Parts: sequence; C-alpha cells; structure tokens
Amino acid sequence: MTRGPQPKENAVRRNKHGHSQTLSASTTEGRALPPGLGVKTAGARRFWKTWATSPQSSTWAETDWAELEITVKLVDAFYAGDTKLAGEIRQRTAKWGGTVEDRNRLRMSIENEHQDEGQGVSAESSPTTDLDEELYRLLSD
Repeated sequence: MTRGPQPKENAVRRNKHGHSQTLSASTTEGRALPPGLGVKTAGARRFWKTWATSPQSSTWAETDWAELEITVKLVDAFYAGDTKLAGEIRQRTAKWGGTVEDRNRLRMSIENEHQDEGQGVSAESSPTTDLDEELYRLLSD
C-alpha cells in the first residue's frame, strides 16, 4: 500500500522545466578538424569526429566549438601518454552531456536514443587498429 493521498484522476505535472531540451537523434554533419590544431593521435581525431557529429553539436555556438578545440588538444595529450588529464577531459565532456547521467542533469534528452543500439561502429568510420595500438602503448607504459 502506498502512503499519502491517492493521486487525482487526470493529474497534471506542473514542475516541467522550461529550459529542458530534446535533441534529434540524427547526427549532424559537424565541422572538420582544424588542421592548425596539430592533432597527432587517432584517438583525438575520433574524439573530434564523435563530438562534432553528435546531436548536441547541432545547438552549439562558436564558444562551444572553441571549447571542443581546447578539449581535443587535451585528448591528444592524453592519448600521447599524459593520463593525468583524464579528469579534466571528463569534466569538460560532462558539460556537453557526454553520458546519460550528464544529459539527465542538464535536462537534455535525445529522441530515439536507442534506435541504432544493435548497429556497431563500421570499420570505415574509425581507425580502430590505430586506436587499439595507441591504447595498448598507453596502458603498457
């Protein structure tokens, strides 16, 4: 048995947040990785592509793209072996809604988020061999 008064029929939820947003699950075209950044690792290039084509990036302003450029440099250094940058990278991606928990905290939802769940990442979309080699080298030091 539940405690308290029984809910009214046709109850209306009144605490809906006005600043919540629902994004389309389709990926955006995004931006190309600026060659002037000097990104050397495959992991950092994959990070850029993932975020540049994410549903979140469809609403980004120039300042958000500048933050992505700074973060991809940190990710490049991380994959080059500077693992102490992991916490900073995590904090930055949380502000964009990197995980389900982050999106819930930001009151952000993505339509049809689990629609493509059964599909894996194609071999053409990411250089997994290079990424695996980089991760192995990074973790074996």
